[in-house]
Amino acid sequence: MTGVDQTTVAGLAELLWQAELDRTPIEPITDARPDLTLVDAYAIQAHNVRRRIASGRQVRGRRLGRTSRRPRQHVPGTEEPDFGVLLDDMFVDEGVEIPIERLLQPRVTATLAFVLGSDFSGTGLTVADALTAIAGVLPAIEVADSRIADWRVRPPDSVADNASAGRVVLGTRLTPVTAVDLRLVGLLLHRNGSPIESAAGAAALGSPIRCVTRVAGELAASGRRLGRGDVVLAGPLHRLVPARPGDCFHAEFAHLGSVTAQFSGGGDGA
Repeated sequence: MTGVDQTTVAGLAELLWQAELDRTPIEPITDARPDLTLVDAYAIQAHNVRRRIASGRQVRGRRLGRTSRRPRQHVPGTEEPDFGVLLDDMFVDEGVEIPIERLLQPRVTATLAFVLGSDFSGTGLTVADALTAIAGVLPAIEVADSRIADWRVRPPDSVADNASAGRVVLGTRLTPVTAVDLRLVGLLLHRNGSPIESAAGAAALGSPIRCVTRVAGELAASGRRLGRGDVVLAGPLHRLVPARPGDCFHAEFAHLGSVTAQFSGGGDGA
C-alpha cells in the first residue's frame, strides 16, 4: 500500500503529466512531499502509464536506472536500481531524427537492449534462466529526460517520473546473448565525431543479464511478467551526456555493432 491517498497520487501524477505536455520542468515533487516513499512513487508512475495506455499507447518493455555506480551518484539516496516503463512512442528508428523540441532536458547514454524471445517471470531467477528467455541483445542509445527542473531528482522523484524515460534508438544487429561475454563488451560513445565516453557491460550490476532478472522479479511481485518481444534496457553504463540541437551520437560496441542517434536542430515543436 502507498503512504499517500489516491487523490494525492493523482495530483502529483498530474503535475508530471502537465510538465511533459507543456515542456516545462517542475520543482522536485519531494520538495512539497518529503514523506513520499518509493511505493508512492511507483503508484504515481503507474497512474500516468495507465493514462498513456488509455490514450492508445502500448507497453513495449522496461528500462532500468541507477544500474551503474556513476548514475547512482547522480541520484543519491539508494543503491537500488529503479524501473520505468517503455511505451511504443518512445522508440525512434535509427536514421530518423529525434525531435529535441519535444523533450525537456534530454541526456544520452549508450546501453544494451535485450529482446525477449519468450515470456519471462518469477522470483529468484538466475542469469542462466534469463539466457534461455532472451532472443538477443542490441546496441542502443537511450535518451533520458527529466520532468524535474535541472535534474534535481531524489529517488522518489525519479521513480514517479517513470525513471526519467524519454526515447530509445535500437541498433539493427541482434546478437545471441550466449555468443559473447557481455560483462566484457566495451563501448565508445562519440558526439559529433569526437569520443566522449567509454564503458563496459559489467558496469550494469556486474553483469547486464542481471538487469533482466531484476525486472522480471519486480514484475512477478505484482503478478506481471515480461512478454515475448519486450525490450529491457540495461540502464546507463556511463554518465548521462546532455544533448543539444543538431547533435549526432554514435556508439560502437565490441562484437555487437553500432547505433546512431541524430537530434533535430530544434524548432517550435509543431
